[in-house]
Amino acid sequence: MNEFMEFFNSSDPENVSTSVKLLLTLTILSLAPSILILMTCFTRIIIVLSFVRTALATQQMPPTQVLLGLSLFLTFFIMSPVLQEVNDKALTPLFNEEINLEEAYTLASGPFKEFMSEQTRQKDLQLFLNYTQAEQPESIDDIPLTTLVPAFALSEIKTAFQIGFMIFIPFLVIDMIVASVLMSMGMMMLPPVMISLPFKILLFVLIDGWYLVIESLLQSF
Repeated sequence: MNEFMEFFNSSDPENVSTSVKLLLTLTILSLAPSILILMTCFTRIIIVLSFVRTALATQQMPPTQVLLGLSLFLTFFIMSPVLQEVNDKALTPLFNEEINLEEAYTLASGPFKEFMSEQTRQKDLQLFLNYTQAEQPESIDDIPLTTLVPAFALSEIKTAFQIGFMIFIPFLVIDMIVASVLMSMGMMMLPPVMISLPFKILLFVLIDGWYLVIESLLQSF
């Protein structure tokens, strides 16, 4: 333990640089879940995929782990240009000791701000700007992350619910048709969900539903 503390308290430039890298790595790892959920497209994707499963009424099919894994890899796929830019402009120069930690933070936040601002509604951003009584930003760089992140998350949730509403419509029509047929046949005691479920799965398979959902998600960004 004493050796560990001496390592951090050492004035040796090499040890100091290593300490900063280690501290930065630990900080990023601790904040990774929040960054993943609130500063990327993960929120929209997982909500839409959950809507698909709910609309199909297949209970736990696909399993939650599958939806989370698919959402995670789709997030990395969509965010790869942003992550690559952050690595090239901020992380690599920082690890090469070409810039300091403050400059790296500024350079790293730039690509994320640009991505989030493109997906954030002006109304949502203005809500948080008015609440904090902040001045109107002249550029994207002037928007603080404390304001942009919640505005982006709010916009993502609204967009995901809009997509989910469109997904629900055809399945709702099937449920209504099946319920009407069962009622006309006097089979009111038979749950309509049991009859409509195979038809919904068949429709989803015939139209290649997962492909269409993923294609729509990719195009929405």
